Amino acid sequence: MAMGRGVQQRRAEIEALMRDRSEVDITSLATHFEVSAMTIRRDLEAMEDRGVVRRLMGGRAVMVESKSTEPSLSDRAVSEHETKAHIGRAVADLLGTGEVVFFDGGSTALAAAHALRGRGQPLTVLTRSLLVAAELADEEQVEVFLLGGRLKASEMTTTSSTMADDLRHYNVDTYVMGISGVHPRQGLTDYDPDESAGKRLALERSDRVVLAFDHSKLGRVLMSRVANFEEIDVIVTDAAPDDAVLADLPSHVTVRLVEPRSAAVEMA
Repeated sequence: MAMGRGVQQRRAEIEALMRDRSEVDITSLATHFEVSAMTIRRDLEAMEDRGVVRRLMGGRAVMVESKSTEPSLSDRAVSEHETKAHIGRAVADLLGTGEVVFFDGGSTALAAAHALRGRGQPLTVLTRSLLVAAELADEEQVEVFLLGGRLKASEMTTTSSTMADDLRHYNVDTYVMGISGVHPRQGLTDYDPDESAGKRLALERSDRVVLAFDHSKLGRVLMSRVANFEEIDVIVTDAAPDDAVLADLPSHVTVRLVEPRSAAVEMA
């Protein structure tokens, strides 16, 4: 790369690079632009202050997305696929025989449903996700109830925020909850107000809430508020143990930390 480019030009080029990939790291950027790691660190800090990027643990950074425009389910299913598979297995391990389980839509809940395949575990599954329903349709020991409402084609789920919502007619043992935004102060947020209303209803109808998300959701604050952490019982994630979200959770919340190629580790 040519030497001597201006600070603003370099930061614009960093932003352009990040549009083509899900994540960058300081070392690679320093090599690419032929500057010091400290220079790149200052660039990313300034870009974070502008709300352009979000810095992660380990010298990494990701683009900050729109608060109201949700990435497609297919894109999210590909992103962090291996990690989501591990999170899904850890969630599936938490489900007891004979439970009534409500599954959210979304790629992480879908990974949990996939992890149940072949286990022969008796369950009653409620869901709005056509993909979750299809994932478990051939499981002889799993009875699936697909709830109705407006079809959200991008997610292959139904949504409903009306008082006549049919989820109100069920009592749920465990709610497997996905989320798009996780912030230490703003709590849990999502893109779609109707979908958020459905999540709040599921929280009301469930005895236990298992919140599953990968590290890419950390630090995001999206348009529609869903809940506070007080309403969560278990968190399954690959976040770093010292992340701000995990550092200040209510005492009743159990955290299961998942790493690719390793077992889940439970924190008191």
